[in-house]
Amino acid sequence: MTERNLIVQPDPDTLALHVANWLVKEATESQGPFAIALSGGSTPKTLYELLATPEFRTRLPWASIHWFWGDERFVPADDPLSNYRMVREALLENAPIPTENIHPVPTENLTPEEAAELYEGTLRLFHGSKRLGGRNPLFDINLLGIGDDGHTASLFPGTEVLNDRTRWVAPVIGAKAEARITLTYPALESSRYVAFLVTGAGKRDILKRLMADDQALPSARVKPVGELLVFADQAAAG
Repeated sequence: MTERNLIVQPDPDTLALHVANWLVKEATESQGPFAIALSGGSTPKTLYELLATPEFRTRLPWASIHWFWGDERFVPADDPLSNYRMVREALLENAPIPTENIHPVPTENLTPEEAAELYEGTLRLFHGSKRLGGRNPLFDINLLGIGDDGHTASLFPGTEVLNDRTRWVAPVIGAKAEARITLTYPALESSRYVAFLVTGAGKRDILKRLMADDQALPSARVKPVGELLVFADQAAAG
């Protein structure tokens, strides 16, 4: 069973502040490039907006941080459903981030299969290796959410991608109305820290199952080479 360290904060705003301070500490103490994989959805948006405030703009080593996405809806970059658009409006447009440090999933003028292959190439080029190993994780911090059905990134229950241990990135077609591009378990797990962000009373039951290592949940099957942290507010933690 993967050890999960549960960190509980009183409310979503306090949780976002706690995670932001933790992220600053890790990034400033790191030597060389620092890679963060971002989660979509509403829960991390408060964190992204906080990182773009004057307080945090002066504390983060922006030039050394590289930003990736754990999954993406296969829609144009300006579509309201786009994870990239949400992060761009909350963070990227409001912080001094070098353009070359932003690595979104391509979603236009190609097929989902081509998009997944191209993004895997981006990850391999940044990683500098064709293999993922424990000594040199792909990501320093991998931010993840958890859905009501236990999915994380775009790893949904019952989908074939759950068994893919070869590719780093894969298309997910049919699980939702729009196709998705997702990092697979090997890429998600190649992280010094995997950090789940969970808020709201509606997530209480699914969080309890995650902490109990319920392997029916795709989120519970994430076993990083580093540490697994679960940041939750009091409503979710119960």
